[in-house]
Amino acid sequence: MWKSKLAALTVFVVKWVLGFDSVVLKASSLRCRLQGISKPPILSKEGDFVIGGVFSFHSQVRTVQHNYTRQPEPTQCMGRLLLTGLSFARAMEFAIKEINSKQDLLPNITLGYQIHDSCTVIPMAVNAAFQLANGQDAEIVTDASCPKVASVAAVVGDSTSASSIGMSRILGLFGISQVSHLATCSCLSNKQQYPTFFRTVHSDNFQAAALAHVVKYFGWKWIGAVRSDSDYGNSGMASFLRVADKEGICIEYSVAFFKTDPQSKLKQVAEIIRHSTARVIVAFVQGTDLRVLLPELIKEPQPRLQWIGSEAWMIEPDLLNFGLFAGAIGFSFEAFAMPGFRQFLLDLSAIEASQTSLVKEFWEDTFGCKLQGEITQMGLEQGVRVCTGSENLSNVNSSFTDTSQMRVVNMVYKATYAIAHALHGVVCNSRQQASPKCNKSMILEPHQVLQQLKKVNFTVNGYSVMFNSNGDPANGAIYELINWQVSKEGRLQFVTVGHYDASQPKDHELRLIRNITWLDGRTEVPASVCNENCPPGTRKAAQKGKPICCYDCVACGEGEISYHTDSPDCVSCPDEFWPNSQRDKCLPKPIEFLAWDEVLGIILTVCSITGTCMVIAVSGIFYRHRTSPIVRANNSELSFLLLFSLTLCFLCSLTFIGRPTESSCMLRHTAFGITFVLCISCILVKTIVVLMAFRATLPGSNVMKWFGPPQQRMTVVGFSSVQVLVCILWLVLSPPFPIKNMSHYKERIILECNLGSAGAFWAVLGYIGVLAVLCFVLAFLARKLPDNFNEAKFITFSMLIFCAVWITFIPAYVSSPGKFTVALEIFAILASSFGLMTCIYFPKCYIILLKPEQNTKKHLMGKVPSKSL
Repeated sequence: MWKSKLAALTVFVVKWVLGFDSVVLKASSLRCRLQGISKPPILSKEGDFVIGGVFSFHSQVRTVQHNYTRQPEPTQCMGRLLLTGLSFARAMEFAIKEINSKQDLLPNITLGYQIHDSCTVIPMAVNAAFQLANGQDAEIVTDASCPKVASVAAVVGDSTSASSIGMSRILGLFGISQVSHLATCSCLSNKQQYPTFFRTVHSDNFQAAALAHVVKYFGWKWIGAVRSDSDYGNSGMASFLRVADKEGICIEYSVAFFKTDPQSKLKQVAEIIRHSTARVIVAFVQGTDLRVLLPELIKEPQPRLQWIGSEAWMIEPDLLNFGLFAGAIGFSFEAFAMPGFRQFLLDLSAIEASQTSLVKEFWEDTFGCKLQGEITQMGLEQGVRVCTGSENLSNVNSSFTDTSQMRVVNMVYKATYAIAHALHGVVCNSRQQASPKCNKSMILEPHQVLQQLKKVNFTVNGYSVMFNSNGDPANGAIYELINWQVSKEGRLQFVTVGHYDASQPKDHELRLIRNITWLDGRTEVPASVCNENCPPGTRKAAQKGKPICCYDCVACGEGEISYHTDSPDCVSCPDEFWPNSQRDKCLPKPIEFLAWDEVLGIILTVCSITGTCMVIAVSGIFYRHRTSPIVRANNSELSFLLLFSLTLCFLCSLTFIGRPTESSCMLRHTAFGITFVLCISCILVKTIVVLMAFRATLPGSNVMKWFGPPQQRMTVVGFSSVQVLVCILWLVLSPPFPIKNMSHYKERIILECNLGSAGAFWAVLGYIGVLAVLCFVLAFLARKLPDNFNEAKFITFSMLIFCAVWITFIPAYVSSPGKFTVALEIFAILASSFGLMTCIYFPKCYIILLKPEQNTKKHLMGKVPSKSL
């Protein structure tokens, strides 16, 4: 079905282009008539086998109004001569001249050529394809049937993808091979639609990837895109957009235009470019299309744009006159050596130029004169200069004579050689490599050339030429990165600044060989972003309804960082790390514990040592006055034991200071529990002794003999043994151990001692509390017993202070964070220890040192009146 549709399309195209009344060659038994008017080739040469060529020599077509009363006139090309088309034609002539002189390639065979002008429009290219397929100059052929063999062996051309597509659809129907030198549309790789199409350039898939790589390489995330509204532009831009999307490049706009669009459309495209925020623009356009858009772009001032160009206009000499593109970069084909080609171009003489209309037009335009035979009387009267014949192209500086920038002519050269090698494979005996024999009278069938083209594999001037199954070059794509730089003379010029090799590993394809000059001669890469980059410490947050390259920068959350610019997400720091203030780096969390060298640790240490020294001082006083009544009263042995326990209480607070270790964690709580129980046990026994002492004064009481010094010692040991047993069980079953507390504070680590068993800790603390309460109650009962020095009264005050301290300690201990928990526990130990020592021993020291007259037995027994202390 698709074949019938394609045939119908072909019929329509032929009718429209050629104005044929009938679109087929009508054969009768006697004659074959060619419908339509044949146009001679613009350049031609006779040969045993003829190669066709289709190039664009002019940029416009003369429009004819059809009145439908007579046969339409042939379409005529007009406008200025395109030097690129002439260069392509001369390259084909040069290649054929070389081939004809070779003895190892088509020996004794002369190749000819027929070259037509496509005028950069599809209808003229299709017209040329039909003419190359038919090849009949006479209107009537008197053969019995129409010829079935094409007049050309194969065709080179055309320069644009759109024209090549139109030609290939016609030539493919006849099986005629077509080798394009510049048609890069990736659609032409489809062998089902274009079975006879080959090309010596790579498809736009490679160039699109290269352009996207350049955009990514220089960090541009926000760009604009314009394209020719043709197969070349639409297909190439589609490939670029696919790759750009994968690379995270955002497109602010993508607009298409064509040189034949109305002025309003061109103005609209220019306005979009002018008012965009993107400062980098990728242009996948033909040079002829871009020249039409330029007048609209330069009408009004516009922001300076960094242009990124495709090969179709990147080395277009005519565009060098526009300073708008200064600093532009883009790709062109790799330079290719063609020894002798420049001399071939320059050897053209005025006589040779006058033999063909095309070269004559070039000669007259170049030297500004008219060749002999072309000057009319009117021209002489107007002062037209006559060419002298001494003009020399060596003295001309133009894009035609500058072969250093003729990269595409190399593709024409290789295409011509590829066809010649295919012909060699058909007409020559390839087994005889030294002196192959060729049949110049052989009638070529198009399919024979087609099959040989698929097999060609040769090297010309050091470059390998072969095709893959899609008709594309089999070797890797290599492009030159071109930069439009201002020369010392102030003129724009093409400078190769790098190479792109698609065969290299990913992200290593581009290699710069010299510095790039950007907009306004700057050396720094211009920026083009929708937003400023998000610095480390922030993440990107997409803006609703906008492309992904437009985003807000949001600071990383608590405990999170981002290492890189434009991070999509923040990452959490490891447990023992915390972000710095910029949130771009994880730093080890500061470790917190009550250290010896910090202010709070020093204060508590000083207090502990001070308390210890005071206890030692009191012990010295008591020891010196150990025989005095006030020391001997109420069992001096208990007094010294109490002083010893108070010393331990002051010293045990030091175990809470410093970095927690396993030994310090086990020591601090057990030492605290045992020393305080020992202390409270001594006070409790002293309180009991006070009560029993007054009981013993009653008639008939012998209670003291049941609670003498041995019983007192055993009582202290008994009370203390309970606490010792609890601590032993605690240490054996679930001892305290150091931990890193990271739950209380997120930004720092607290080194502390885990209780191991909270129940054991509260049992130790509770047992101390029970003894303290019991002591307080007994001392309270004995506070009013008659005596000048009632020790029970002072014990009551000491126990009151002790209980108050530890009762307030419990809620504060539970709610205090970090090292302050330890400091609070030390404070409670010191406060209660100072309270006990102050209330129990300071009054006695006062009497011993300042009131020695009261340190008598009579006074203590209440037999001597005394003032209240």
